[in-house]
Amino acid sequence: MAEKTWSLYEAKNRFSAVVEASMSGEAQWVTRRGERVSVVISAQEYERLTTIEKGSAPGFASLLLAMPQDDGEFERLALQPRDVEL
Repeated sequence: MAEKTWSLYEAKNRFSAVVEASMSGEAQWVTRRGERVSVVISAQEYERLTTIEKGSAPGFASLLLAMPQDDGEFERLALQPRDVEL
């Protein structure tokens, strides 16, 4: 996928062009003060990426079944609670 970079100012002023370019399959990076802060992609690409993410994540039932079943002891970390102001 090809990429194009827009400054935030330019992206705001030419938002239609940013969206059109993203719809053609090109990721559109947006920068603020020279640093990449956001990317605009097509809805089709977003759906593809979220489908891949959901497919690779374990389900809740799998996580529950992976829990130890023997009621055995486990090592606890010796941590101090943080200070809280009330």
